[in-house]
Amino acid sequence: MTKTYQMNSLIEKMQSPDQDFRFMGLNDLMNEIKQDPQCFLGDETVENKVLKQVLALVEDKISEVKNQAVKCLGQLIKIIRQVQMELVVDKLIEFSGGKDEELRDISALALKTITAELPPDGRVAASACAKLTPKLLGQIQSPDTPPEALIESLAILSILISRFPTHLSASSLTPPPLQVLVPLLSHPRPVVRKRAIVTLSQFIPISPPELCSELFSNNVLPYLVSSANIEKQRTTVQLTASVARHSPSQISPMLSDIVPGIVKAIQREDDELREGCLQALEIFLLRCPAEIGPYVNSIIQVGNQFIKYDPNYAGDDEDEEMADADDDEDEDADLDEYSDDEDTSYKIRRSATKLLAALIGTRPEMLSTIYKEISPVLISRFGDREETVKMEVWTTYGMLLGQTAVYGGLPQSKDDVTGGKRKRDIETMDVEDGPYSLLKSQVPTLSKALLNQLKSPKTSATTLQAGFNLLYSLLNVLPGSLSNQVALITSTSKRVLSTPPSTSTATLYLSCLSFLALFFATHSPPIFTSSLPSLTPALLKSAGERHPRVASEAFRVFSALLQAVKPVKNTDWPEPLYDQAVTRLTTHDTDAEVRGCAEECIGDLWICATDIVRGKNGKEWEYICRQTGKVDGAVKVVIKVAKEVNIGDAWVNGCMDWILGLLKKSGRPGKSDIFVAFDVLIRSYSSGVPPGLPSALISQIKPYLSVSDISLLSQALNTLTVLLELAPSTTFPEVEAHILSDIYAISRSPLVSGTALDSLLNFYAALVKADKQIATHVVPSLVISVDKAPKTESSPANAARCVAQVVKTDHSVAAGTIAEYSKYVKPTSKAKQSMVVLSLLILGELGRFIDMSPQHDIFSNAIEHFSAEQEDIRSAASFAAGEQSLSLKLSGYVHLAIGNIAIGNLHQFLPVIVKMVQSDAKKRLLSLHALKEVVTHCSRGQLEGVADILWVPLFENSENSEETTRNVAAACLGKLATTHPSKYLPQLHNRIHDSNPAARATVVAAIRYTFADTAPTYDELLSPLIIDFLSLMGDGDLTVRRLALSALNSAARTKSHLIRDHLSVLLPNLYKETVINQDLILDDGLEARKTAYETMYTLLDTCLHKLDLRQFLERVVLGLADDSDEIKVICHMMLFRLSQVAPAAVSQRLDEATPQLEKTMKGATVTKDTVKQDLERAAELQRSALRAVAALSKIGAGVSPKFDAFTEDLKKNSTWALSSRSS
Repeated sequence: MTKTYQMNSLIEKMQSPDQDFRFMGLNDLMNEIKQDPQCFLGDETVENKVLKQVLALVEDKISEVKNQAVKCLGQLIKIIRQVQMELVVDKLIEFSGGKDEELRDISALALKTITAELPPDGRVAASACAKLTPKLLGQIQSPDTPPEALIESLAILSILISRFPTHLSASSLTPPPLQVLVPLLSHPRPVVRKRAIVTLSQFIPISPPELCSELFSNNVLPYLVSSANIEKQRTTVQLTASVARHSPSQISPMLSDIVPGIVKAIQREDDELREGCLQALEIFLLRCPAEIGPYVNSIIQVGNQFIKYDPNYAGDDEDEEMADADDDEDEDADLDEYSDDEDTSYKIRRSATKLLAALIGTRPEMLSTIYKEISPVLISRFGDREETVKMEVWTTYGMLLGQTAVYGGLPQSKDDVTGGKRKRDIETMDVEDGPYSLLKSQVPTLSKALLNQLKSPKTSATTLQAGFNLLYSLLNVLPGSLSNQVALITSTSKRVLSTPPSTSTATLYLSCLSFLALFFATHSPPIFTSSLPSLTPALLKSAGERHPRVASEAFRVFSALLQAVKPVKNTDWPEPLYDQAVTRLTTHDTDAEVRGCAEECIGDLWICATDIVRGKNGKEWEYICRQTGKVDGAVKVVIKVAKEVNIGDAWVNGCMDWILGLLKKSGRPGKSDIFVAFDVLIRSYSSGVPPGLPSALISQIKPYLSVSDISLLSQALNTLTVLLELAPSTTFPEVEAHILSDIYAISRSPLVSGTALDSLLNFYAALVKADKQIATHVVPSLVISVDKAPKTESSPANAARCVAQVVKTDHSVAAGTIAEYSKYVKPTSKAKQSMVVLSLLILGELGRFIDMSPQHDIFSNAIEHFSAEQEDIRSAASFAAGEQSLSLKLSGYVHLAIGNIAIGNLHQFLPVIVKMVQSDAKKRLLSLHALKEVVTHCSRGQLEGVADILWVPLFENSENSEETTRNVAAACLGKLATTHPSKYLPQLHNRIHDSNPAARATVVAAIRYTFADTAPTYDELLSPLIIDFLSLMGDGDLTVRRLALSALNSAARTKSHLIRDHLSVLLPNLYKETVINQDLILDDGLEARKTAYETMYTLLDTCLHKLDLRQFLERVVLGLADDSDEIKVICHMMLFRLSQVAPAAVSQRLDEATPQLEKTMKGATVTKDTVKQDLERAAELQRSALRAVAALSKIGAGVSPKFDAFTEDLKKNSTWALSSRSS
């Protein structure tokens, strides 16, 4: 079917006298356009026919047809030609200005539809804005336009300015929008005024400054005086709030004139005005945080005053008894004659509460003041008689607790929780007038007021859930703080859990159970033991509920309870709990989450109530150790129980057989836990490892002795090591016969490093201990393995470490090994290059624990190889003399770790290396690497004896050297400084003002290396000096500044407690380095800038409560526009993190962040020089930005209209919509 024929048939349908045909014609046209937008395009005459027919149907008499025509226009506007688009706009504007009310409404709906559907890119949007905006402004300006048309025109203008601000600001609009819109502020219809306020505030950012000033001077300030007309003052206050929401930068300079007027206006006897004033102050706090600062105290007074505003309530606001639910019941009877429907004072109390919430969210530095002045007032309003206000008050207090957790000054690491009990820094918590101390003093009043609201049987499920959530937040911040409220907690929880859960109350159940789990975990048993007999029956009932999440949470509560009261004796609830858990395990249709929690509970019963469950038949293990279904949790339970309880060898055998069966199944996840279980179970045998186990286990482990999965390789080696240690006689023959050849291949693989290499070395130690004679075979076998392997698949460094481990375990082979491989390093040796390298590496490794001074020629021969033509031999020689890692070009080695012969006899060999550092420029770098190896691997005692010998040469040879040499020397100096800090730290400190930039660079680099030692032993000495060292961030030399930034980054990571109180001094220099220096050629400051942003990210994790987030976010937003993609990614990560820990603070910067995020999401500009890598980098940057946008969008809609419009456009973009949802 041709396009023309298809369109003509649709026109025929749309012209039908039958309304159903007309409707279906429009529907078919929409579907065709959605499937293939090109189907409409082709013959312009036919296109015009179709378009005119659709426009004609906008005037149809049937509502369904008109609405369908409007929807159809929404699709057509995306694809029609510019001339046709103008036709549509002209026609709809004509309709919207007519006197036919129904046609006016439908045309306005059509205009809103097409403006909302216009694609953001392309000429159509720009043309539509240029065509539509003047006509809308003209219609608004016309005195004949009815109010309903005004409202619709204003709504369409709002859509245009929110979606296409760039197009509207680029064109010169006549008449200017502000001149047209301002008169509407005096319109007699309130709904027109409100709509005009929103539209007017949206146009302010693109309007000339003189018009904005005129608006404020003529239409805002005169109406904020005390004598102003009430209605006019309401409109003015609403206008200031709207302008602050859409254009905070325009209104910020005027706040000094506006806020005092609003604070006075709020005292006038008009509830609507009061509500508007409170909302305006809230928006000022959120959108103009710096400028509103001087008025914070006034805002606190206003909030505290009107949160109590209840003229129709005769009780005493300050009386705590208002929080007593029993009194509320009596009051209900007294107030029957008064209808709450007539009372709107709750709106003022709710707005006052939101105002205080905004202050809490944006002023973390005022936490102590907030606890003194606002917290008691919030607590007194916990029992507000209006449910919505009460929920708002509780939510606000929850925000205060959240701010305290983040900014209260306590340790922020995840290690704060140990064994279910949270460790706190007691000294910090008890600082007088600190947030935690003030909160602690208010907990009795807070908990009583809150629990009194929950105890009434009439309390709604929503209120109960909110109450338990608030109690949960309180315990997260102050563990163990509810010890005086056990009776109320028990009775309320029992009442909730005694009622069967329904669809509407399931979330209440979960909140209650989660709170109880945390309550048991954070309070000592004597506090709640007496209440258990009344509470445990309800908990047992919950564990038997059909709702899977309720049952799962109930088992978690019991797990927390068991851990809290262990050992459990002389109580009646463990047995029914055991029976309930077993019942869940035996039922085939049990939900997976419930089964996992029941398994966990069984494990806790065995650990905490061993005597009780030992008397059972043990059948639970048959259901836990099953071969089908998800078994990851079951494996963890077996590990946990085996570590703490000796059940018996029969049980261990059964578990071992089960786990062996799991290992056989290919593709099963959780193999890491399986190997952990092997290790734990093997150690659990009380009468020794069964003779047949090593053979069975080794055959199953052998496939994992491969470098294809390094993590599992490490665990497999650990299991073999345990077997060799505990059952050497039965394990060694199996290892020798079946897997030793595989181990040799692994030993020379360059892929084995870190934990896997440590596991390999432990294996060799256990192997040699199991059979002393094997050492003489292992050493040559390792060397042969390296010799036969291809050069690219061989790491002689790893093989040398394995040889050294064998010799270290069995010293009887030391002499023969040294004699064998020392002959290959002699100058007269004709050995091939690879054997010379391996021999040097082996001798170096042996030299770490064997004194080579009797064979002094070995050291001399190694020194001779410094001059070897092959770089890999020179490098190996330096390692043998003392160097640890260096890139080897010829052999392709990247990192090589070899022992240092000098360590075996420092007094004889070290002076030789020092002399080369001082006198031989060609060998200086390699000699410094040798010294670094000495410093890195010597014991503290050894270093103390030679530190003086090394200190001066290291400093002297770093001041006039290239950066590589200086960095090696600085690493050595940093390590030496930690061995005798009282001696060497002052010496480093004395050099920070040295005239030579290289000397200052060495100092700050050395200090950075001292931070690698996380021990607190020298913190007292470092504390008074650290700021002087880090002040080099302001140095005139770029290299010194970069190293100082890196030092601050290291300090923030490992010594954050030393710098937290000095950040006010350090941060200005840090922020200064985030600015692009236009004077530098080719952006030489890029590395320093990247380091600065990396340091900011670290500070966000370790010193958040000491940061001024307004200044911090200013630098983050600027980083979004940086030329470096790496810096942009770091800023995206910081926004992601900030959206979680400081949503109120980051929401204030969304307007500024949005343009740069939009620019990033548009992707790279494709030119003739664009290559694939450019597009890939741009796509990765877009994904990074999208993760940040997804996190920021959860802060809450309406915070930033500009950001909301951006996210809406992203959702409409098919490329990113799915990604944003998954993010």
